[in-house]
Amino acid sequence: MELKELRKNLEGLSEEKAIKKICSFFPGKVVFTTSFGIEDQVITHMISETGCEVEIITLDTGRLFPETYHVFNETAKKYKLNIKVYFPDSNDVEKMMSEKGPFSFYYSIEDRLECCNIRKSRPLARALEGKSCWISGIRADQSASRSEMERLEFDGARKIFKFYPLFEWSYEKTMDYIRKNGIPYNSLHDRGFVSIGCQPCTRAVAPGEDFRAGRWWWEKGGDKECGIHITK
Repeated sequence: MELKELRKNLEGLSEEKAIKKICSFFPGKVVFTTSFGIEDQVITHMISETGCEVEIITLDTGRLFPETYHVFNETAKKYKLNIKVYFPDSNDVEKMMSEKGPFSFYYSIEDRLECCNIRKSRPLARALEGKSCWISGIRADQSASRSEMERLEFDGARKIFKFYPLFEWSYEKTMDYIRKNGIPYNSLHDRGFVSIGCQPCTRAVAPGEDFRAGRWWWEKGGDKECGIHITK
């Protein structure tokens, strides 16, 4: 199916109905990647409610917060899910850390992107193999670069459709949905963390700061991305 036709089929549909429609077009070939942030928790809840056949996966970089593992555990229990975990290749991690130490990502953008590539992008590539559509929790107001994306896209490099059910939602709407539906969420969100990644690379943000300011905060200017959704 062409991108234009698929977008037309999703027009006017609620998030849940859009997810069901996506699954009907790509049976057994839809994957959802979760990092257990509030957006992903909402989508997990919606997938559970619809009963759609979606493979739910997460990337364990080896550097996550304990709070992230806690919400992972609570989510799997609540929804009775098997969330498939992808780890980075141990040889790649061993080589990088042996040559550059455990905090090479602080040295330069190139070193940080190398770490992101090893710990996230390469495992993701394995997770997407054989899939036709990738569901993600991206929202337009997360960054300027993300606001230029669309609710449904086609990733030409990976040859896969990408669908963002909550693309037009605000942070406040997302958190409100979480609370109204009793969905487990990362307690770091209550401590000023709006975007949560690896522990050494994430900090809380102050009121009025940019949404992505807490990610790779030592880097000056530019979009804060790891290369999974937007390639630098």
